[in-house]
Amino acid sequence: MPRLLGRHADAQFSFHSTRMRMRAVSAAELRAMNAQRERCVIEVADADPEVILYACLVALMAGGPGEHRRVESLVAEQLATGDSAALVRSSAGALVEGLKALGARRIGLVMPYLRPLAEQVVSYLEHEGFTIADWRALEVGDNTEVGCIPGARIMAAARSMELEAVDALVLSCCVQMPSLDLIEPAEQEFGIPVLSAATAAAYSILRALRLPIAIPGAGGLLRADEKQKEEVA
Repeated sequence: MPRLLGRHADAQFSFHSTRMRMRAVSAAELRAMNAQRERCVIEVADADPEVILYACLVALMAGGPGEHRRVESLVAEQLATGDSAALVRSSAGALVEGLKALGARRIGLVMPYLRPLAEQVVSYLEHEGFTIADWRALEVGDNTEVGCIPGARIMAAARSMELEAVDALVLSCCVQMPSLDLIEPAEQEFGIPVLSAATAAAYSILRALRLPIAIPGAGGLLRADEKQKEEVA
């Protein structure tokens, strides 16, 4: 997120974070991680941010359909009790928002998760009205290893998919899996919009703050306002 928003020409950002502890990306550890939410909200709210992002996508999608709305509402309620007016977003909700902003209905997904969790992500997005045309799970269960997955492996998974009738490709359904440097080249290679949980989260943050959506080198979603200007011209 610092790399993405640091490219914005019209605003400067400070970043404040707190970590919900997790070692293995499993259903049990995700539940234990989610149980730390209230502590983390208190810690990060001390910095008086304008926006708070619940960054783990699968932690919410594993909770069942619509979970991002429920959790965003609970975080907002907790913040309100402490007189914080911070806006609340989640990477899970942002991915839904970003796909809808692109007008995408048929989606391709690349995920680092073990297959049972990947199937929950597919089900979650289908419940949001999307058709998952094809998907790949890299089956990496160690949370630290997820952050070290080589870009070549991610692109190999994408190239193995049927993308002819796909409206958009989510190259990483996880903010932990490195994909930022792949977004723009993948968009050029496949000829369709390419996004990630991280680029969608940046989009949602900028929309919440009513800032221009104009970040270079991170895919078409983050050039939305530039495209509108081009169309008008």
